[in-house]
Amino acid sequence: MATPTPTCWQHELWNRLRTRWLLKFMGVSIAITVFMCVYFALLRHPQFAVTVMPLVALDRLIPFTPWAVVPYASLWLYIGLVPGLLYPRGEMVRYGLAALVVAVIGCGVFFFFPTVVPVPPIDWARWPMLAALKSTDAAGNACPSLHVAYSVLSVIWMGWLLRRVGAPRWLHGINIVWCLLIVWSTVAIRQHVVLDVEAGALLGGAVALIALVAWPAWSRRRVARRVPC
Repeated sequence: MATPTPTCWQHELWNRLRTRWLLKFMGVSIAITVFMCVYFALLRHPQFAVTVMPLVALDRLIPFTPWAVVPYASLWLYIGLVPGLLYPRGEMVRYGLAALVVAVIGCGVFFFFPTVVPVPPIDWARWPMLAALKSTDAAGNACPSLHVAYSVLSVIWMGWLLRRVGAPRWLHGINIVWCLLIVWSTVAIRQHVVLDVEAGALLGGAVALIALVAWPAWSRRRVARRVPC
C-alpha cells in the first residue's frame, strides 16, 4: 500500500465529513434526543431500590476540579465526530448498531439496578456551570457510566478511522488525550465514581471491539461459506 501524501488524509477526512452531512446530522440529533428521553425517564422514575455506589481509594486521590466540566461537556462534540466522518452505507450502519447496543445495555442496567453516587460535601452554587449540570442531570444512572462508555466506543472507532485514512500520529494523540480528559472529568466533577468509570469503559470497549473485529471476521467467514467450491 502506498504511503499517503501529507494532504491525502486531510482530503479523505473532508470528503467523509461532507458526504451526506445533513442526513448524518439529522440522524445523530434524532438518536441523541430519543436516548435522552429514555435516560431522563429512568433517572427520574426508578422502578427498583436505588443503590449508592461505593468509593474506592482512587476516588479519594482524584481531587474535585470544577473546570473539568468543560471536557465533560465536550463529550457531545466528541461523540458526534465519529458518525460525522463515516460513510452512510456499511460503516454508519455498523457504528449505529454498536451505539444502540451500548444504550440498550446501559439503560437496561439502569432500569433493573438503579444506582447513584454518594453526595459529596460541595456547595454547587459556587460554580454556576456545575450547578446547572447537577440541576438537570442528577448523579443517578451511575453505573455503568455511559459518558465513559461512549467515550471509549468513540476513541476506539476514531482510532480505527484515522488508521484507515492514514492520519498522522499527532492526530491519534489528540484522540486519546481527549477521551482520557472526558473519562477523568466524570470523577473530577463528582458525577461518577471510579467503579462507574470501569464499568463504562468495559461496556464501550467490548462493544467497539466486537463491532470492529469480531463482526467483520464473522461476516467474511459467512461470505466464504457461500462461495461454491
